[in-house]
Parts: sequence; structure tokens; C-alpha cells
Amino acid sequence: MSNQTLIQYFHWYYHEEQKLWQKATEQAPALKEIGITGVWLPPSYKSTEGADSVGYDCYDLFDLGEFDQKNSVPTKYGTKDEYVKAINALQEQQIMVLADVVFNHKAGADELEKIPVRRVAENNREEYTSDVFEIEAWTKFTFPGRKGKYSEFIWDKSCFSGIDWAEDLQETSIFSIQNEYGEGWEDVPSDELGNYDYLMFNDIEFRNQAVREELKRWGEWYYETTGVDGFRLDAVKHIATDYLKEWLDHMNAKFDKQFFIIAENWVVDDVMKLRSYIDLTEGRMQLFDSMLHLNFHTAADAGDTYDLSKIFENTLVESHPQLSITFVDNHDSQPLQDLETYVDFWFRPLAYALILLREQGIPCVFYTDLYGAKYTDHDEEGNEAKVELVALESLPLMTKLRRDLAYGFQRDYLDHPNCIGWTRAGIPEIENSGIAVVLSNGEQGIKKMEMGAGHAGKTFIDVLGYRKEEVTIDENGWAEFFCEAGSVSVWIIKGI
Repeated sequence: MSNQTLIQYFHWYYHEEQKLWQKATEQAPALKEIGITGVWLPPSYKSTEGADSVGYDCYDLFDLGEFDQKNSVPTKYGTKDEYVKAINALQEQQIMVLADVVFNHKAGADELEKIPVRRVAENNREEYTSDVFEIEAWTKFTFPGRKGKYSEFIWDKSCFSGIDWAEDLQETSIFSIQNEYGEGWEDVPSDELGNYDYLMFNDIEFRNQAVREELKRWGEWYYETTGVDGFRLDAVKHIATDYLKEWLDHMNAKFDKQFFIIAENWVVDDVMKLRSYIDLTEGRMQLFDSMLHLNFHTAADAGDTYDLSKIFENTLVESHPQLSITFVDNHDSQPLQDLETYVDFWFRPLAYALILLREQGIPCVFYTDLYGAKYTDHDEEGNEAKVELVALESLPLMTKLRRDLAYGFQRDYLDHPNCIGWTRAGIPEIENSGIAVVLSNGEQGIKKMEMGAGHAGKTFIDVLGYRKEEVTIDENGWAEFFCEAGSVSVWIIKGI
């Protein structure tokens, strides 16, 4: 019996001397040692910036660092062989590997085509601001470096529904490509900006049956080539839901396997959008709980004025704990990114306790919290900014506590605006299991909580070391547990 714990094994500014695939291979035993059961790796295919690309501006899904394309053979993270080796090394440690799948768009086409388009309004994609006219645009992908190996499919103007650059006009705008597949944009889950089908680059046209079949063939090839255990699906609110369901059902049926799927539907205004997406996809996918992340960010900024008893309100984990992937931060929310909502350092240990040590949700820890990071980029004003993200010292201990002790009936004490807690009673199959957690965003905290009569007479200590006293469970299974101001304490049986 083991609790799942995932890690996002990259961040936006990864630039360490050691390539990421090599690091994952080397670190696989250490990840197992701290209780990691699943690793989400970044996009593995060649993108427009070649060896400098994070991977979301994807060019050729069939080039995993094997062909001389975009001025590089390897991707930013290494070669195809190194990628497969990393997957094998992780799986040898019984760690599930998730591949990042970018289906929404392609970028970096090889040839220009003349295409009929209409301009649309930036803030209302349903509003046309021109009649049909012709532009020259980069819409033909021939992948000359690959020379048809693995797939001879050529992507052209019939494969896309929108684009944002007219080469002949040297103009940036959002152009709706006029094709035979229906008027305007596809039906997608998000109605932001009128219709949020178009996000960036060359928007893929899923009404084209040839495109649908090619992506299924790619999925088959990718699994047969890499042997991954599941997929993280990028930007799903911009993609026709019926196709993602079709693709997943095809993959599961083809390989007689239930792939582990996480969908990224970045929502920070209304949890009902996440809940309705679960209904739309009939529970086929886990979803990142971006609303819980936002609550963490808000709580960290507000300090002791935030009501901790409401930390789980309006979140996915509140309503759909079995389908919720909980996280503190990711590559989109980290400092200097467009969606920056980074949780302040003081609150990060509290946030990790809230996702790692509770029953609900599957937690996904962030690369920089395990390893730290230093990088430079430009802020919103265009000024150069240096960032240092410090590794969270308590994180490896908390992931181990999740694996080893965080089991059994959960009693919640989310009953005070500044101090909350919970207990896990433990289970007979795991000796000495059971924990008590107390956290405060204000003054020192004290919480009277029930561990259960089975723990009567046992002595508990704060394994994080912030509180030095010992706590003895009374004959009815209750005790008072403590934490420092603005901190968290995790209480476990002494001497284990």
C-alpha cells in the first residue's frame, strides 16, 4: 500500500549543465527513496527553438531528439536515446512516467502557403473585423530533416483553423483560416474571449479527419517507442473535447491499458469550469486543481487576514478528490512567467502539508522545491530580473511521511481562521502509521484533536523539529498539538 506522489520534473528556466534526461536517469533511485511514485517530464519533441526550447512551441512530434532539425539534433533536454533511457530508469524504480502532449498547436512551419482568412477581434474571437482575403502564412510542415521516417504526413493549411502571423503583410493579428470544415472556430470548452479555440501559433483543426487519424498514429508510435505510463495533456480548454476523448479511448483500446491522464485546464476564476470539464470528459482525466493553487497564493499574500478554514472552498479537491491533482506551483505560475502567481516562501511548507499529508487529491510537487533554481529573465516592465528559488528543506521529509505514515481515517479541524489541523488515525497494515498536523498563519497554534483510542498512551513528537515538547495521547485518544507562528508541525509517534 502506498500513497501516490507526483513530481513535475522541470521548470521553465531549466538550464543546468547536466541535461534533464540524464539527470532524471541519475536521480531515479533518489526519487524513489523520498516517496515519488510518478514523474511528469516536459515535452520531448523538437520545437521551434531547437536545443533552446522549453517544448511548448512544438514543431515535429516524431522528432524526440533524433534528427537535425531547427539547428539541433538533441532537444533542450537531450537525445531520443537519453529520453528512453530516463523512462526505463524511472520505471525500474517503480516510478510511473507521464509524457507531456501538446496537441493544441504547431509552430515553425517549413513553407509558406497562400490561405484565405478573416481577421477576428482580439477580445472577441467570434467577431470578424474583415471580409475574406488572402495572406501568405507559414502553414506547411514537411519536416525535411526527418525525410518521412515514422510518418510521411504533411501538415498544410487544411490542418489548421487559425494563425497569428501574415508573412506577406508582416502583420501580427488573429486570423481565422477559412476552410471546408465549418464556419469559424471549433467548439471548445472555454468561452473566454468569445471562443478560446485559438491560443497561439498554428491552431490545429480537429474537424479534419486526416489530422485526427495522424495524431492517433502518433500516439501509437509514441507509446511503442517510449513505453510511458500516461500523459499530461496541455491546454485542453482550447481543444475540442470530443477529440481528446476519442484519442484516449483509442489508446486505451489499442494497448488494452488504462493510461494515467492529467489534463491542464488553467482556471483561476470559477471552479465550476473544472467541474464541468470532468462532466464533459466523463471522468476520463485527472485535472490540475488550479483553484487550490490560487487559494494558496491568496493565503500567502494575505497573511493572518486569510481565513484558513476556507482554504479548500471553491476547489476541485473539495468536490472531486479522486480526480484532483493538487499542486503548489508549476512552470506557468513561477516568477517572471505570464501567469505568475507564485506562492510566497513562508507559506510553501504549509501548502505542501495541505496537499501531501491529507487523504484527498494526488499531489504533484514542483521541481524547484526539491532542487532549487536560479535564473534571469525580464519582468513586465522589460527590466532584467534575477530570481532565486530556494529548495524547500522539509519537502523530502514530507513526501516520505506521505508514503510511510499518512494513512487511515481523517479527522478534520478546519474550524479556526488562523489555526487548522487534522489527524490521520493510521492503519493496522502499516505499523506506527498515523499523523497529526497543525498549521497557523498567525500566532502560535494549539489544537485539541482526536487521534483515536488505538493511540491512547502513545507519545508524539513534531518530526519537523519546530516544537520540542512531547505530546501524550490521553485514554480517549485525544491530545493538544502545537505549532509555531506562521508555521506547520507534523506530529508522529516518538521513536519510529
